[in-house]
Amino acid sequence: MAVFKFVISEPTSRKSIKVEVDQDKAAGLIGKRIGDEFNGDIIGLSGYVLKITGGTDKDGFPMHPSLKGSSRQKLLLSGPPGFHPLQKGQRKRKMVRGDTISEDVVQINAKVVKMGEKPFDQLAPKKEVKEAAKEEAKGESKETKEEPEKEPREEEPKEVIEKPVEKKNEEEKRPEEKSPAEENKPAEEKQS
Repeated sequence: MAVFKFVISEPTSRKSIKVEVDQDKAAGLIGKRIGDEFNGDIIGLSGYVLKITGGTDKDGFPMHPSLKGSSRQKLLLSGPPGFHPLQKGQRKRKMVRGDTISEDVVQINAKVVKMGEKPFDQLAPKKEVKEAAKEEAKGESKETKEEPEKEPREEEPKEVIEKPVEKKNEEEKRPEEKSPAEENKPAEEKQS
């Protein structure tokens, strides 16, 4: 069964969440275009109103607002989405998907236009909860996991490579000798 992956961002807090919904449940979104708004109840966000900002198809090609329909074509692009030029004035022909959601679209990007009942921070499930659910599904818990004992390896003796020591000149080792005239100068003259 195909799944839509929604990446929903909230502009004021600059946070985003990922929600996966079966295409059967989100069939009302097929035919919507970039810039259209839809009710968040379709994907389980009651009270939220979301705006479609883009998406990606099953092969990874981005949706582009200038290409009407749901077909895939090569367009000459001079900027995002689909192409990020490295030099000023650079253009490149790239493959992009049209601006209409179809069954070939896998990821849909949306932003929050109107907040719902729950705060946006509480919509994303915690990482700890996800990890615990995965472990329970496998039938293992943290306490019952047993790691196999590792046998100590016998280390081979390392060869010591001796580097030749460079001998410094005797002049460098000696501290500078002061002339008798410098030793007799008053402290004030030495500081200046």
